[in-house]
Amino acid sequence: MTRLIVTALLLTVGFFVGVTLLGFWPTLIIGGLTFAGWATGFLRIGSATRRAAEGERPHSLTGYYATYVALWTGLPTFLFLLTWVFLQEPVIQHLLVQSMPADSIDGLSANQISLLVSEIRNVAAGRIFGEPSPAVLEAAERYTRWIAIADQMKFAALFAVGLLGLGLSAARIKMMFRARQGVERIINALLVLSSTIAILTTVGIVASLAFEAWRFFERVPVHDFLFGLNWEPQIAIRADQVASTGAFGAVPVFAGTLLISSIAILFATVLGLPAAIYLSEFASDAQRRIIKPLLEILSGVPTIVYGFFAVLVISPAIRTLFGDTLGLETSPNSALGAGLVMGVMIVPFVSSLSDDAINAVPQAMRDGSIALGATRAETMLQVLLPAALPGIVGGMLLAVSRAIGETMIVVMAAGIIASLTINPLDSVTTVTVQIVTLLTGDSEFDNPKTLSAFGLGLFLFIFTLMLNVVALRIVQKYREQYE
Repeated sequence: MTRLIVTALLLTVGFFVGVTLLGFWPTLIIGGLTFAGWATGFLRIGSATRRAAEGERPHSLTGYYATYVALWTGLPTFLFLLTWVFLQEPVIQHLLVQSMPADSIDGLSANQISLLVSEIRNVAAGRIFGEPSPAVLEAAERYTRWIAIADQMKFAALFAVGLLGLGLSAARIKMMFRARQGVERIINALLVLSSTIAILTTVGIVASLAFEAWRFFERVPVHDFLFGLNWEPQIAIRADQVASTGAFGAVPVFAGTLLISSIAILFATVLGLPAAIYLSEFASDAQRRIIKPLLEILSGVPTIVYGFFAVLVISPAIRTLFGDTLGLETSPNSALGAGLVMGVMIVPFVSSLSDDAINAVPQAMRDGSIALGATRAETMLQVLLPAALPGIVGGMLLAVSRAIGETMIVVMAAGIIASLTINPLDSVTTVTVQIVTLLTGDSEFDNPKTLSAFGLGLFLFIFTLMLNVVALRIVQKYREQYE
Protein backbone atom coordinates (compact mmCIF):
# COMPACT_ATOMS: atom_id res chain seq x y z
CA MET A 1 0.00 0.00 0.00
CA THR A 2 2.83 2.38 0.87
CA ARG A 3 4.56 1.71 -2.47
CA LEU A 4 1.34 2.48 -4.33
CA ILE A 5 0.92 5.77 -2.47
CA VAL A 6 4.55 6.79 -3.11
CA THR A 7 4.28 5.80 -6.78
CA ALA A 8 1.05 7.75 -7.22
CA LEU A 9 2.59 10.78 -5.51
CA LEU A 10 5.71 10.66 -7.70
CA LEU A 11 3.63 10.29 -10.86
CA THR A 12 1.45 13.25 -9.87
CA VAL A 13 4.45 15.45 -9.12
CA GLY A 14 6.14 14.35 -12.34
CA PHE A 15 3.04 15.15 -14.35
CA PHE A 16 2.72 18.66 -12.95
CA VAL A 17 6.44 19.30 -13.45
CA GLY A 18 6.15 18.07 -17.04
CA VAL A 19 3.13 20.29 -17.67
CA THR A 20 5.04 23.27 -16.31
CA LEU A 21 8.15 22.63 -18.42
CA LEU A 22 6.78 21.04 -21.61
CA GLY A 23 3.08 21.84 -21.75
CA PHE A 24 -0.04 19.79 -21.11
CA TRP A 25 -0.40 17.87 -24.37
CA PRO A 26 3.26 16.86 -24.84
CA THR A 27 3.36 15.64 -21.24
CA LEU A 28 0.12 13.74 -21.70
CA ILE A 29 1.37 12.13 -24.92
CA ILE A 30 4.70 11.07 -23.40
CA GLY A 31 3.01 9.79 -20.24
CA GLY A 32 0.38 7.89 -22.21
CA LEU A 33 2.93 6.28 -24.52
CA THR A 34 5.13 5.31 -21.57
CA PHE A 35 2.20 3.67 -19.79
CA ALA A 36 1.24 1.91 -23.02
CA GLY A 37 4.80 0.60 -23.29
CA TRP A 38 4.72 -0.65 -19.71
CA ALA A 39 1.38 -2.43 -20.27
CA THR A 40 2.60 -3.91 -23.56
CA GLY A 41 5.74 -5.32 -21.95
CA PHE A 42 3.70 -6.76 -19.09
CA LEU A 43 1.21 -8.42 -21.45
CA ARG A 44 3.86 -9.79 -23.81
CA ILE A 45 5.89 -11.50 -21.09
CA GLY A 46 2.69 -12.84 -19.60
CA SER A 47 1.65 -14.28 -22.96
CA ALA A 48 5.12 -15.75 -23.52
CA THR A 49 5.05 -17.36 -20.07
CA ARG A 50 1.68 -19.00 -20.76
CA ARG A 51 2.94 -20.41 -24.05
CA ALA A 52 6.20 -21.70 -22.56
CA ALA A 53 6.81 -25.33 -21.77
CA GLU A 54 6.10 -26.63 -18.31
CA GLY A 55 8.83 -25.66 -15.87
CA GLU A 56 10.29 -22.98 -18.11
CA ARG A 57 10.55 -19.59 -16.42
CA PRO A 58 11.45 -16.14 -17.79
CA HIS A 59 14.98 -14.90 -17.20
CA SER A 60 13.92 -11.76 -15.30
CA LEU A 61 11.00 -10.69 -13.17
CA THR A 62 7.88 -9.49 -14.95
CA GLY A 63 8.37 -5.91 -13.82
CA TYR A 64 11.72 -5.68 -15.61
CA TYR A 65 10.16 -6.57 -18.96
CA ALA A 66 7.42 -3.96 -18.50
CA THR A 67 9.93 -1.36 -17.36
CA TYR A 68 12.25 -2.12 -20.29
CA VAL A 69 9.55 -1.42 -22.86
CA ALA A 70 8.33 1.65 -20.94
CA LEU A 71 11.82 3.15 -20.84
CA TRP A 72 12.47 2.52 -24.53
CA THR A 73 9.11 4.13 -25.29
CA GLY A 74 9.25 7.18 -23.03
CA LEU A 75 12.91 8.18 -23.11
CA PRO A 76 13.35 8.45 -26.91
CA THR A 77 10.07 10.38 -27.08
CA PHE A 78 11.19 12.76 -24.35
CA LEU A 79 14.63 13.32 -25.93
CA PHE A 80 13.03 13.90 -29.33
CA LEU A 81 10.69 16.47 -27.80
CA LEU A 82 13.60 18.31 -26.15
CA THR A 83 15.47 18.39 -29.45
CA TRP A 84 12.40 19.64 -31.28
CA VAL A 85 11.72 22.38 -28.73
CA PHE A 86 15.36 23.45 -28.84
CA LEU A 87 15.47 23.69 -32.64
CA GLN A 88 11.94 24.82 -33.53
CA GLU A 89 12.20 28.50 -32.67
CA PRO A 90 15.67 29.13 -34.23
CA VAL A 91 14.65 27.34 -37.45
CA ILE A 92 11.39 29.26 -37.77
CA GLN A 93 13.11 32.55 -37.05
CA HIS A 94 15.76 31.81 -39.69
CA LEU A 95 13.07 30.99 -42.26
CA LEU A 96 11.18 34.10 -41.21
CA VAL A 97 14.17 36.35 -41.85
CA GLN A 98 14.81 34.65 -45.19
CA SER A 99 11.20 35.25 -46.23
CA MET A 100 11.32 38.97 -45.48
CA PRO A 101 11.50 41.37 -48.46
CA ALA A 102 15.08 42.28 -49.31
CA ASP A 103 14.46 46.01 -48.92
CA SER A 104 13.26 45.54 -45.32
CA ILE A 105 16.40 43.77 -44.03
CA ASP A 106 19.17 45.14 -46.26
CA GLY A 107 21.80 46.97 -44.26
CA LEU A 108 20.52 45.75 -40.88
CA SER A 109 22.99 44.52 -38.30
CA ALA A 110 22.54 41.30 -36.37
CA ASN A 111 21.14 43.19 -33.36
CA GLN A 112 18.69 45.09 -35.54
CA ILE A 113 17.52 41.86 -37.16
CA SER A 114 17.03 40.39 -33.70
CA LEU A 115 14.90 43.39 -32.71
CA LEU A 116 12.89 43.00 -35.91
CA VAL A 117 12.20 39.34 -35.13
CA SER A 118 11.16 40.29 -31.60
CA GLU A 119 8.73 42.85 -33.02
CA ILE A 120 7.26 40.21 -35.34
CA ARG A 121 6.79 37.79 -32.44
CA ASN A 122 5.13 40.49 -30.33
CA VAL A 123 2.74 41.35 -33.15
CA ALA A 124 1.95 37.66 -33.63
CA ALA A 125 1.19 37.37 -29.91
CA GLY A 126 -1.08 40.43 -30.00
CA ARG A 127 1.33 42.74 -28.20
CA ILE A 128 1.24 45.64 -30.67
CA PHE A 129 2.96 48.91 -29.83
CA GLY A 130 2.49 51.67 -32.37
CA GLU A 131 1.71 50.96 -36.02
CA PRO A 132 3.65 47.97 -37.46
CA SER A 133 4.76 48.12 -41.06
CA PRO A 134 3.00 45.95 -43.68
CA ALA A 135 6.07 43.71 -43.95
CA VAL A 136 5.98 43.08 -40.20
CA LEU A 137 2.26 42.28 -40.29
CA GLU A 138 2.73 39.79 -43.12
CA ALA A 139 5.68 38.22 -41.33
CA ALA A 140 3.62 37.91 -38.14
CA GLU A 141 0.91 36.05 -40.07
CA ARG A 142 3.51 33.67 -41.52
CA TYR A 143 5.05 33.19 -38.09
CA THR A 144 1.68 32.26 -36.55
CA ARG A 145 0.93 29.86 -39.39
CA TRP A 146 4.33 28.18 -39.24
CA ILE A 147 4.11 27.79 -35.45
CA ALA A 148 0.74 26.04 -35.83
CA ILE A 149 2.13 23.73 -38.53
CA ALA A 150 5.22 22.98 -36.41
CA ASP A 151 3.04 22.07 -33.42
CA GLN A 152 0.99 19.67 -35.51
CA MET A 153 4.13 18.08 -36.91
CA LYS A 154 5.56 17.85 -33.40
CA PHE A 155 2.60 15.89 -32.05
CA ALA A 156 2.62 13.55 -35.04
CA ALA A 157 6.37 13.00 -34.72
CA LEU A 158 6.03 12.31 -31.00
CA PHE A 159 3.49 9.57 -31.66
CA ALA A 160 5.69 8.12 -34.39
CA VAL A 161 8.84 8.05 -32.27
CA GLY A 162 6.99 6.64 -29.27
CA LEU A 163 5.26 3.91 -31.26
CA LEU A 164 8.53 3.03 -33.00
CA GLY A 165 10.32 2.64 -29.67
CA LEU A 166 7.41 0.63 -28.28
CA GLY A 167 7.31 -1.71 -31.25
CA LEU A 168 11.06 -2.36 -31.42
CA SER A 169 11.43 -2.93 -27.67
CA ALA A 170 8.30 -5.07 -27.40
CA ALA A 171 9.55 -7.30 -30.21
CA ARG A 172 12.55 -8.23 -28.05
CA ILE A 173 10.42 -9.50 -25.16
CA LYS A 174 11.00 -13.23 -24.99
CA MET A 175 11.44 -15.79 -22.23
CA MET A 176 15.23 -15.72 -22.25
CA PHE A 177 15.62 -12.01 -22.91
CA ARG A 178 17.76 -10.43 -20.18
CA ALA A 179 15.40 -7.59 -19.29
CA ARG A 180 17.00 -6.87 -15.91
CA GLN A 181 20.40 -6.21 -17.49
CA GLY A 182 18.75 -4.03 -20.13
CA VAL A 183 16.97 -1.92 -17.52
CA GLU A 184 20.15 -1.59 -15.46
CA ARG A 185 22.12 -0.45 -18.51
CA ILE A 186 19.53 2.24 -19.20
CA ILE A 187 19.54 3.38 -15.57
CA ASN A 188 23.35 3.47 -15.54
CA ALA A 189 23.33 5.50 -18.75
CA LEU A 190 20.87 7.96 -17.21
CA LEU A 191 23.05 8.29 -14.10
CA VAL A 192 26.14 8.91 -16.23
CA LEU A 193 24.21 11.45 -18.29
CA SER A 194 23.05 13.26 -15.14
CA SER A 195 26.60 13.35 -13.78
CA THR A 196 27.92 14.59 -17.11
CA ILE A 197 25.32 17.35 -17.26
CA ALA A 198 26.22 18.44 -13.73
CA ILE A 199 29.93 18.49 -14.59
CA LEU A 200 29.37 20.34 -17.86
CA THR A 201 27.16 22.84 -16.08
CA THR A 202 29.93 23.53 -13.57
CA VAL A 203 32.48 23.83 -16.37
CA GLY A 204 30.16 26.18 -18.25
CA ILE A 205 29.65 28.39 -15.21
CA VAL A 206 33.38 28.63 -14.55
CA ALA A 207 34.18 29.19 -18.23
CA SER A 208 31.62 31.96 -18.66
CA LEU A 209 32.77 33.60 -15.44
CA ALA A 210 36.43 33.39 -16.45
CA PHE A 211 35.74 34.72 -19.95
CA GLU A 212 33.89 37.80 -18.74
CA ALA A 213 36.47 38.36 -16.01
CA TRP A 214 39.22 38.20 -18.65
CA ARG A 215 37.44 40.94 -20.60
CA PHE A 216 37.42 43.04 -17.43
CA PHE A 217 41.12 42.49 -16.70
CA GLU A 218 41.97 43.51 -20.26
CA ARG A 219 40.74 46.98 -19.31
CA VAL A 220 41.66 47.12 -15.62
CA PRO A 221 45.04 45.69 -14.48
CA VAL A 222 44.84 42.74 -12.12
CA HIS A 223 47.18 44.33 -9.57
CA ASP A 224 45.01 47.46 -9.44
CA PHE A 225 41.99 45.26 -8.80
CA LEU A 226 43.62 43.07 -6.15
CA PHE A 227 45.59 45.71 -4.29
CA GLY A 228 43.70 48.94 -4.92
CA LEU A 229 42.24 50.60 -1.84
CA ASN A 230 39.42 52.54 -3.50
CA TRP A 231 36.28 50.96 -4.95
CA GLU A 232 34.21 53.43 -6.97
CA PRO A 233 33.23 51.75 -10.26
CA GLN A 234 31.90 54.25 -12.77
CA ILE A 235 31.35 54.53 -16.52
CA ALA A 236 31.32 57.48 -18.86
CA ILE A 237 27.90 59.10 -19.13
CA ARG A 238 28.83 62.10 -21.31
CA ALA A 239 30.72 62.41 -24.55
CA ASP A 240 33.47 64.51 -22.97
CA GLN A 241 34.28 61.83 -20.38
CA VAL A 242 36.89 59.16 -20.93
CA ALA A 243 35.80 55.66 -21.73
CA SER A 244 36.57 54.34 -18.25
CA THR A 245 36.39 56.35 -15.04
CA GLY A 246 36.34 55.36 -11.42
CA ALA A 247 38.47 53.14 -9.26
CA PHE A 248 38.34 49.34 -9.17
CA GLY A 249 40.42 48.49 -6.10
CA ALA A 250 38.57 45.55 -4.55
CA VAL A 251 40.37 45.44 -1.19
CA PRO A 252 37.55 47.32 0.64
CA VAL A 253 34.98 44.90 -0.79
CA PHE A 254 36.99 41.83 0.21
CA ALA A 255 37.67 43.31 3.65
CA GLY A 256 33.97 43.98 4.22
CA THR A 257 33.10 40.44 3.19
CA LEU A 258 35.63 38.94 5.58
CA LEU A 259 34.60 41.25 8.42
CA ILE A 260 30.89 40.45 8.25
CA SER A 261 31.47 36.73 7.63
CA SER A 262 33.90 36.53 10.57
CA ILE A 263 31.40 38.17 12.92
CA ALA A 264 28.65 35.85 11.66
CA ILE A 265 30.60 32.59 11.96
CA LEU A 266 32.01 33.59 15.38
CA PHE A 267 28.54 34.37 16.70
CA ALA A 268 27.04 31.23 15.14
CA THR A 269 29.79 29.06 16.60
CA VAL A 270 29.43 30.58 20.08
CA LEU A 271 25.70 29.81 20.00
CA GLY A 272 25.52 26.74 17.78
CA LEU A 273 28.31 24.53 19.13
CA PRO A 274 27.22 24.68 22.81
CA ALA A 275 23.65 24.04 21.65
CA ALA A 276 24.84 20.96 19.75
CA ILE A 277 26.79 19.72 22.79
CA TYR A 278 23.77 20.19 25.04
CA LEU A 279 21.36 18.49 22.64
CA SER A 280 23.60 15.51 21.98
CA GLU A 281 24.81 14.69 25.50
CA PHE A 282 22.88 16.53 28.20
CA ALA A 283 19.33 17.16 26.97
CA SER A 284 16.56 14.64 27.57
CA ASP A 285 14.63 13.15 24.66
CA ALA A 286 11.67 15.44 25.34
CA GLN A 287 13.89 18.53 25.39
CA ARG A 288 15.66 17.43 22.21
CA ARG A 289 12.38 16.93 20.36
CA ILE A 290 11.41 20.52 21.19
CA ILE A 291 14.68 22.46 20.99
CA LYS A 292 16.19 21.00 17.81
CA PRO A 293 13.16 21.73 15.54
CA LEU A 294 12.96 25.24 16.98
CA LEU A 295 16.61 25.84 16.09
CA GLU A 296 16.17 24.43 12.59
CA ILE A 297 13.23 26.76 11.96
CA LEU A 298 15.74 29.62 11.87
CA SER A 299 17.18 28.32 8.59
CA GLY A 300 13.77 28.56 6.93
CA VAL A 301 13.10 32.20 7.77
CA PRO A 302 13.35 34.39 4.62
CA THR A 303 16.44 36.57 4.55
CA ILE A 304 14.33 39.69 3.99
CA VAL A 305 12.75 39.05 7.41
CA TYR A 306 16.22 38.89 8.94
CA GLY A 307 16.98 42.15 7.16
CA PHE A 308 13.93 43.83 8.69
CA PHE A 309 14.93 42.46 12.09
CA ALA A 310 18.42 43.89 11.68
CA VAL A 311 17.15 47.32 10.61
CA LEU A 312 14.36 47.64 13.18
CA VAL A 313 15.91 45.93 16.23
CA ILE A 314 19.64 45.18 16.04
CA SER A 315 20.92 48.38 14.41
CA PRO A 316 19.04 50.73 16.82
CA ALA A 317 20.23 48.61 19.75
CA ILE A 318 23.84 48.87 18.59
CA ARG A 319 23.57 52.65 18.18
CA THR A 320 22.02 52.96 21.63
CA LEU A 321 24.59 50.71 23.33
CA PHE A 322 27.78 51.87 21.63
CA GLY A 323 26.75 55.40 20.69
CA ASP A 324 24.59 56.74 23.49
CA THR A 325 25.89 54.61 26.36
CA LEU A 326 29.59 54.21 25.52
CA GLY A 327 29.97 57.39 23.49
CA LEU A 328 31.51 55.67 20.46
CA GLU A 329 30.98 56.88 16.93
CA THR A 330 28.51 54.60 15.14
CA SER A 331 27.05 54.45 11.64
CA PRO A 332 23.35 53.99 10.81
CA ASN A 333 24.42 50.75 9.12
CA SER A 334 27.14 48.60 10.62
CA ALA A 335 29.03 45.40 9.95
CA LEU A 336 28.29 44.29 13.51
CA GLY A 337 24.52 44.43 13.01
CA ALA A 338 24.67 42.52 9.75
CA GLY A 339 27.11 39.96 11.17
CA LEU A 340 25.04 39.28 14.29
CA VAL A 341 21.82 38.75 12.35
CA MET A 342 23.61 36.64 9.77
CA GLY A 343 25.07 34.61 12.64
CA VAL A 344 21.59 33.92 13.95
CA MET A 345 20.58 32.78 10.47
CA ILE A 346 23.42 30.24 10.18
CA VAL A 347 23.16 28.90 13.74
CA PRO A 348 21.12 25.88 12.50
CA PHE A 349 23.90 24.91 10.09
CA VAL A 350 26.45 24.79 12.90
CA SER A 351 24.21 23.27 15.58
CA SER A 352 22.47 20.60 13.52
CA LEU A 353 25.54 19.37 11.66
CA SER A 354 27.67 19.46 14.82
CA ASP A 355 24.96 17.55 16.67
CA ASP A 356 24.87 14.90 13.95
CA ALA A 357 28.67 14.65 13.98
CA ILE A 358 28.81 14.18 17.75
CA ASN A 359 26.04 11.58 17.69
CA ALA A 360 27.93 9.71 14.96
CA VAL A 361 30.89 9.05 17.30
CA PRO A 362 30.82 5.36 18.30
CA GLN A 363 29.19 4.68 21.64
CA ALA A 364 32.22 2.57 22.63
CA MET A 365 34.34 5.73 22.85
CA ARG A 366 31.86 7.24 25.31
CA ASP A 367 31.63 4.09 27.37
CA GLY A 368 35.40 3.65 27.47
CA SER A 369 35.97 7.21 28.67
CA ILE A 370 33.32 6.93 31.37
CA ALA A 371 34.73 3.55 32.45
CA LEU A 372 38.16 5.12 32.97
CA GLY A 373 36.65 7.61 35.39
CA ALA A 374 36.11 10.66 33.18
CA THR A 375 33.09 12.84 33.75
CA ARG A 376 30.57 13.54 30.99
CA ALA A 377 32.07 17.00 30.50
CA GLU A 378 35.60 15.59 30.25
CA THR A 379 34.39 12.92 27.84
CA MET A 380 32.83 15.58 25.67
CA LEU A 381 35.86 17.88 25.63
CA GLN A 382 38.64 15.31 25.38
CA VAL A 383 37.04 12.45 23.43
CA LEU A 384 33.85 13.31 21.56
CA LEU A 385 34.72 16.77 20.26
CA PRO A 386 38.12 15.72 18.80
CA ALA A 387 36.53 12.63 17.23
CA ALA A 388 33.64 14.66 15.77
CA LEU A 389 35.88 17.49 14.57
CA PRO A 390 35.66 16.55 10.85
CA GLY A 391 31.87 16.82 10.92
CA ILE A 392 31.97 20.02 12.94
CA VAL A 393 34.43 21.57 10.49
CA GLY A 394 32.13 20.55 7.64
CA GLY A 395 29.20 22.26 9.33
CA MET A 396 31.21 25.43 9.89
CA LEU A 397 32.36 25.35 6.27
CA LEU A 398 28.77 25.17 5.10
CA ALA A 399 27.88 28.03 7.43
CA VAL A 400 30.77 30.15 6.11
CA SER A 401 29.70 29.52 2.52
CA ARG A 402 26.15 30.52 3.43
CA ALA A 403 27.38 33.68 5.13
CA ILE A 404 29.65 34.71 2.24
CA GLY A 405 26.81 34.31 -0.25
CA GLU A 406 24.24 36.32 1.70
CA THR A 407 23.08 39.58 0.13
CA MET A 408 19.79 40.90 1.48
CA ILE A 409 20.83 41.19 5.13
CA VAL A 410 24.01 43.07 4.15
CA VAL A 411 22.11 45.48 1.89
CA MET A 412 19.64 46.37 4.62
CA ALA A 413 21.92 46.29 7.67
CA ALA A 414 25.44 47.12 6.45
CA GLY A 415 24.88 49.27 3.35
CA ILE A 416 26.38 49.30 -0.14
CA ILE A 417 29.25 51.75 0.32
CA ALA A 418 32.69 50.11 0.15
CA SER A 419 34.88 51.43 2.95
CA LEU A 420 38.21 49.98 4.08
CA THR A 421 37.88 49.48 7.81
CA ILE A 422 38.08 46.86 10.51
CA ASN A 423 35.74 48.78 12.80
CA PRO A 424 32.56 46.66 13.13
CA LEU A 425 30.55 49.80 13.89
CA ASP A 426 31.19 51.25 10.43
CA SER A 427 29.20 50.68 7.26
CA VAL A 428 30.77 48.18 4.84
CA THR A 429 29.70 46.10 1.86
CA THR A 430 30.38 42.60 0.52
CA VAL A 431 31.22 40.99 -2.78
CA THR A 432 27.70 39.65 -3.38
CA VAL A 433 26.10 43.03 -2.71
CA GLN A 434 28.42 44.72 -5.19
CA ILE A 435 27.73 42.05 -7.82
CA VAL A 436 23.99 42.64 -7.51
CA THR A 437 24.46 46.40 -7.57
CA LEU A 438 26.68 46.32 -10.65
CA LEU A 439 24.42 43.98 -12.63
CA THR A 440 21.20 45.81 -11.77
CA GLY A 441 19.94 48.17 -14.43
CA ASP A 442 20.25 48.44 -18.20
CA SER A 443 24.03 48.72 -18.52
CA GLU A 444 25.55 46.75 -21.38
CA PHE A 445 28.21 44.09 -20.87
CA ASP A 446 30.90 46.09 -22.60
CA ASN A 447 32.04 48.53 -19.93
CA PRO A 448 34.39 48.05 -16.97
CA LYS A 449 31.71 48.84 -14.40
CA THR A 450 29.50 45.92 -15.41
CA LEU A 451 32.38 43.58 -16.15
CA SER A 452 33.87 44.22 -12.72
CA ALA A 453 31.06 42.09 -11.26
CA PHE A 454 32.59 39.09 -13.01
CA GLY A 455 36.00 39.93 -11.61
CA LEU A 456 34.51 39.94 -8.13
CA GLY A 457 32.67 36.70 -8.82
CA LEU A 458 35.82 34.98 -10.09
CA PHE A 459 37.83 35.81 -6.98
CA LEU A 460 34.90 34.88 -4.75
CA PHE A 461 34.84 31.50 -6.49
CA ILE A 462 38.60 31.08 -6.02
CA PHE A 463 38.33 32.03 -2.34
CA THR A 464 35.56 29.54 -1.61
CA LEU A 465 37.49 26.86 -3.50
CA MET A 466 40.56 27.48 -1.36
CA LEU A 467 38.36 27.40 1.73
CA ASN A 468 37.03 23.99 0.72
CA VAL A 469 40.54 22.66 0.08
CA VAL A 470 41.80 23.81 3.49
CA ALA A 471 38.77 22.35 5.25
CA LEU A 472 39.22 19.06 3.39
CA ARG A 473 42.82 18.85 4.54
CA ILE A 474 41.76 19.46 8.14
CA VAL A 475 39.06 16.79 7.91
CA GLN A 476 41.47 14.25 6.43
CA LYS A 477 44.07 14.91 9.13
CA TYR A 478 41.73 14.33 12.05
CA ARG A 479 39.87 11.50 10.34
CA GLU A 480 43.13 9.56 9.98
CA GLN A 481 43.84 10.17 13.66
CA TYR A 482 40.54 8.93 15.05
CA GLU A 483 39.50 6.16 12.66
